[in-house]
Amino acid sequence: MSNEGRMNPIHRSLNRPLTILGVERKLFFFSMLVGAGVFNFFGSLLGGLLMFAVLFLAARMVTKNDPQLLRILINASKFKSRYDPAKLLRSTRKGIGQDD
Repeated sequence: MSNEGRMNPIHRSLNRPLTILGVERKLFFFSMLVGAGVFNFFGSLLGGLLMFAVLFLAARMVTKNDPQLLRILINASKFKSRYDPAKLLRSTRKGIGQDD
């Protein structure tokens, strides 16, 4: 028996996120819909294009830093936050220096 590792070919497209113009697809469609909504609500083509451009650039920066950030944020709402005993609960305890 040999101890050589087995090499399997993996295509680069399997590890790349699905993007449109460098932006994750859901963020792209969100920015497009908000831009269309601004256009319909205010009747301003310039406003709609400006809103789309701002959201598109923000989505591009987010996708560049972490392509899975949207999925993480959506799933984070399903889980309970961690219990931190060092934090004071303001609704049940009075902290030092708090006025009544």
